[in-house]
Amino acid sequence: MSQYEPSSVPDGRQIIDGVPHMQDAKGSLTPVRLIKAQHLLQDEVVRKIIGHAIALSAQVARFKEHTFDDIGGFEALLEQEYGSTIGGAKGNKTLMTHDALFKVQVQVADYIDFGPELQTAKGLIDECLNEWAAGARDELRAIVTRAFNTDKPGQINRSEVFMLLRLDIEDARWQRAMAAIRDAMRVVGSKTYVRCYRRPSQEAQWEAVSIDLAKA
Repeated sequence: MSQYEPSSVPDGRQIIDGVPHMQDAKGSLTPVRLIKAQHLLQDEVVRKIIGHAIALSAQVARFKEHTFDDIGGFEALLEQEYGSTIGGAKGNKTLMTHDALFKVQVQVADYIDFGPELQTAKGLIDECLNEWAAGARDELRAIVTRAFNTDKPGQINRSEVFMLLRLDIEDARWQRAMAAIRDAMRVVGSKTYVRCYRRPSQEAQWEAVSIDLAKA
C-alpha cells in the first residue's frame, strides 16, 4: 500500500457548450470523443504517474528538511551540553545507532572549476608527449585527450584531469604541469548529501537505503 497520497493532477478536460474537450500539443482544443482511445489511455496513465511523482518529490523535500533540522538540533544540543559538535571541518559527519545497525552520513562535496593556469599545464603536458613521441604510452595519450578534448568548447573532463594527478611521472615538466593543475583548481560551490545505511547484524556489510528512483 502506498505510503503517500498522489497529488491531484487536472484531467485536462474543458467543457465547451456541454462537450468535453482537451488541448493537443499545439494548444488546439479537440472534442474528447474524437481523440483515439489509446491516446486517452496514455494521457490517463501519464497524469496518474505524475500525480504520484509530485507527491513523492514533496515527500523527499520534507524528508530532507526534517533530516537537516534533526541533525542541526542534535548538534546544537551537543554544543550546549558538551561544548563540542561532530564531524570534520568541511561538515562531513556520521551518526550511528547504539547497536551500530543504522547510520546516517552527511557528506559535503565541493564543486571544482579550473582557472587559466590549466592552459599552462596543457602546454607542458604537450611538450612531454611530443618529446617522448613513440615512447609515450597510448593509454597516457588517451587520458590526456579525454581530459582536454570535450564536446563543449572551453570545458574539460574533471575526472580525467584528476587521473592525471595520480600518475607517477618524474619528468620535471610533468611535475610543473601537475603543480599548475593544482594551482588552477577553484572551489566554486558545494552541495550537501545525506546517505542512510542499514545492516541486519554488526558483522554484515552496510546497505544503502535508496531514495533514488533510478536505483530503487
